[in-house]
Amino acid sequence: MLGAKTAMTIHDFSARLGTGEEHRLADYRGKVLLIVNVASKCGFTPQYNGLQSLYEQFRPRGFEILAFPCDQFGHQEPGSDAEIATFCDATYGITFPLFAKIEVNGKNAHPLYVWLRQQRAGLLGNSIKWNFTKFLVDKAGVVRARFAPITKPERLVREVAGLV
Repeated sequence: MLGAKTAMTIHDFSARLGTGEEHRLADYRGKVLLIVNVASKCGFTPQYNGLQSLYEQFRPRGFEILAFPCDQFGHQEPGSDAEIATFCDATYGITFPLFAKIEVNGKNAHPLYVWLRQQRAGLLGNSIKWNFTKFLVDKAGVVRARFAPITKPERLVREVAGLV
């Protein structure tokens, strides 16, 4: 059908890794994703432990975590991409991908986050309210759930297991 528009999925986006190279999210086609905006100096930062455990548990079954550092909430991610990566490795032994620091709200929000917010609004609207907001995406690239920052990664085991 001419002019027919297909629905967008996560696979239509790309983002820059913390190491500088552009990464197509189409490379994650067929995998379940948990997308999280993170910060190194936040009360929720210890969730990195739970995220890493979830990653280790489900990665062999086709699960990936994509972490997007963001400094929009209380200036809790002030470091450079290299400093963030060093902190995450040294403090939490993070092995999932860390992307370059982005904005998740406002006129400079990364297009991925504009789309994610449109797919699943939170309790108080579609903006991201704080660090460690989580989006669960199925193998087809469709956003299946959004979780508040207070939701610990350990509480997502059933949801992830149901999709991998």
